[in-house]
Amino acid sequence: MRLLLDTSALLLALSEPERLSVASRSAIEDPASTVLVSAASVWEITIKRALGKLEAPESVVGAIQDAGFETLDITPDHAERAGGLPPHHRDPFDRMLVAQALAEGCTLLTRDDALQDYDVEILRA
Repeated sequence: MRLLLDTSALLLALSEPERLSVASRSAIEDPASTVLVSAASVWEITIKRALGKLEAPESVVGAIQDAGFETLDITPDHAERAGGLPPHHRDPFDRMLVAQALAEGCTLLTRDDALQDYDVEILRA
């Protein structure tokens, strides 16, 4: 399974994995799974940490690597897809994650119920 963690799922996976659903923990821990983290999530975490809105590892990229997750760059195709999505969700970071999940054939691991309005496979975090 190819999993794309949304930002909140990533933060839980890094700091409080016991708060993830049993199904999502199993999928992340499955050796056959590829667990991806978008550059958009790294960007969002870094911005919110700088604004004092959340606590996160000083090196988000280092924490992702230590966890054995892979990073996913943002491509022009991802940007075009995100821009063309229906306006079900206003958060540009979440819209990018939906676009990336669609483009890359990933299941999006999230707790955000609003993302279910998109035609993307979701695993509840």
